[in-house]
Amino acid sequence: MSRSAHPAGPRHADVLTEGHYSAPPADLNSLDQKVWSRTVSRDSDGVVTVGGLEVTRLAEEFGTPAYFLDEADFRARCRAWADAFGRDADVFYAGKAFLSRAVVRWLHEEGLNLDVCSGTELVTALDAGMPAERIAFHGNNKSEAEIRRAVEAGVGRIVLDSFQEIVRVAHIAQELGKVQKAFIRVTVGVEAHTHEFIATAHEDQKFGIALADGQAAEAVRRALKLDGLQLVGIHSHIGSQIFDMAGFEVSARRVVQLLAEVRDEHGVELPEIDLGGGLGIAYTSDDDPREPHEIAKSLGEIVSRECAAAGLAAPRISVEPGRAIVGPTAFTLYEVGTIKPLEGLRTYVSVDGGMSDNIRTALYDAEYSVALVSRTSDAEPMLVRVVGKHCESGDIVVRDAFLPADLAPGDLIAVPATGAYCRSMASNYNHALRPPVVAVRDGQARVIVRRETEEDLLRLDVG
Repeated sequence: MSRSAHPAGPRHADVLTEGHYSAPPADLNSLDQKVWSRTVSRDSDGVVTVGGLEVTRLAEEFGTPAYFLDEADFRARCRAWADAFGRDADVFYAGKAFLSRAVVRWLHEEGLNLDVCSGTELVTALDAGMPAERIAFHGNNKSEAEIRRAVEAGVGRIVLDSFQEIVRVAHIAQELGKVQKAFIRVTVGVEAHTHEFIATAHEDQKFGIALADGQAAEAVRRALKLDGLQLVGIHSHIGSQIFDMAGFEVSARRVVQLLAEVRDEHGVELPEIDLGGGLGIAYTSDDDPREPHEIAKSLGEIVSRECAAAGLAAPRISVEPGRAIVGPTAFTLYEVGTIKPLEGLRTYVSVDGGMSDNIRTALYDAEYSVALVSRTSDAEPMLVRVVGKHCESGDIVVRDAFLPADLAPGDLIAVPATGAYCRSMASNYNHALRPPVVAVRDGQARVIVRRETEEDLLRLDVG
């Protein structure tokens, strides 16, 4: 069920209609492995563990709130995507989901490429040792300095997002005496979110060059004429948190049609297409994401079928999973502070974090799961809203879920599937200190992004 946003922000204390939320699970102590990382379980004392370490111990050592990332799960997901697509395709991890130098090293070691969309993401990637030729550079308004840095570094591809950028990248590449490999990002009139797609009129957005009115075809003409560019493919991205492949089918058909037009007009068969990312994950037990091998098989069949119909050789496929890799691998650990029951409505559970470490619920009406993780409980379930400590009525972490009725201040609760976009979009609202990211593996835990300190904030405030 979608919710419309209030012009002034998230709705104030909205009350759910009867039957909106699901019934409570049969066992509040169970952990649905669809939404938790692979090494998460409960030990014999009822405490949740990850990578063999109890969350109570982790909280004592690293504090709360904190993001705990299951390194073994992250690496396994990288391998699953690499194995599913094989050597005849390319998997680019979308760094915007979450990027750190440790993550870059893991990607490199597991054989994945990396997609960046800012100059500082590029710097992070290069500093951590990712070979430049395995980096793709995205963005709808890349600065000249960012483009120059990317071309100088020798990135494997730059995704061109506008007519101005086609000329800008070509000019900078010529200045540097290089020929830059490039893709053109097109908007194909398809928007896919979860289980729905609209096959018309989605050109009204900031990204890409529209297929409508021949704009994408004109972009190809211009790119092919410029000495500083080597146009190698077409890029398309149709949405986020997608479970249904129908949108990809429409998108692939339209991209292949453009490839056929390019062949017919210029005598050139572009050798690659990038179908973007946006593949969904399970945030709740109701979500049903596809496995990488299913996605690879489906996309391969779609592209092969459309190319055969157009008389084209099948191009090399690229995909850009970000959330689908890192999203399920982490959870956010909080300590319960205050508990406020509202008779006949719900109970508000306040934690020591909030919208500064997870803006997605307030921004997108995102849905999450939550569990009591410092102990088990046989108490009856109570409907809760998990909220943060910020001075904002829309400071909601989990809109509606069930926790045991004996929940108390000091308990630890965790929200799974927070590996993607939570730390990346974290803020200092109310001068909150952004939490650390702690990697856990085989009984060892180490900080890969440290917690901010008061000194960090004061150092930036030059007075």
